[in-house]
Amino acid sequence: MSSEVSLHAARSIALIGAPIEVGTSEPGALMGPAALRTAGLVRALGELGHSVTDRGDVAPEGPAGMRGLDGVAAWTRALSRVVEGALDAGSLPLTAGGDHSLSLGSVDGVLRHCARHGRSVFVLWLDAHADFNTPATSPSGNVHGMPLAALCGEPGFPRLFAEPVPQPLSPANVHLFGLRSIDAGERALVTTRQVGITDMRTIDEFGVVAPLRRVLDRVAGQGAHLHVSLDIDFLDPSIAPGVGTTVPGGATFREAHLIMEMLHDSGLVQSLDVVELNPFLDERGRSARVLVELVASLFGRRILDRPTLPIEAAPIEPAGRG
Repeated sequence: MSSEVSLHAARSIALIGAPIEVGTSEPGALMGPAALRTAGLVRALGELGHSVTDRGDVAPEGPAGMRGLDGVAAWTRALSRVVEGALDAGSLPLTAGGDHSLSLGSVDGVLRHCARHGRSVFVLWLDAHADFNTPATSPSGNVHGMPLAALCGEPGFPRLFAEPVPQPLSPANVHLFGLRSIDAGERALVTTRQVGITDMRTIDEFGVVAPLRRVLDRVAGQGAHLHVSLDIDFLDPSIAPGVGTTVPGGATFREAHLIMEMLHDSGLVQSLDVVELNPFLDERGRSARVLVELVASLFGRRILDRPTLPIEAAPIEPAGRG
């Protein structure tokens, strides 16, 4: 197997560890950033010609040990400030977690940065779940299933974001890609708010190329900042078992790489989350290595296992009578 570095310009990438698990009831996600580093994330991006600064792990604001919305708020404020600072410095923030509630902080930082520069924000949510619950609709009460609802301004999230609170993320600028599990309450909210959806049924019928191309065309047309949030449970658990919320029927290895390659080719991605890796539930680091490979594809690696000629260019052998 070989790799090819894309002709796109090298990026300045700020790796931000977010060892957060207060948004979930399953312990182990706090080890996610360390596992991604151990699996060679910094080395893989450096080999592609990017300049990577590992900013270490963020610590939450306030007293240690807080849980629920108060605990998530402490992480949200700290992460928001670091992500906004990375963007202000001209770097692409790559926030490695940690449970998906970390996206409250990363996207909030993006919203604050873009508000000051007059840019809209578009979020591509690669996830088995919609994460559009509120405290009133959530069956579990786990905040990692609520970040998009909070970011889009749904009620029930007091004092989550630092003042002054930026304008909420527009639900019309959110696209759920790979959805295959949604609770009744969030289904109603997602439908009412007209959130974009490409579920696994759509991918089964049409593949990933046409649906993703439509999303990218919208982002490009708006001149928007594209934030990608990659949850490991977007993948089928047979590929990446190291997650506490496995849902069968996820994206295949090749589908996921194709998505990453298309995102890279678009040149639109300006910030990234990699979330929900739980090394305690993994098999000999397999899930962490898969995530590192996917992130490398997003930043320009090409997999050239078996180059083939186009069908029309293949030589035609004369017919014979074996």
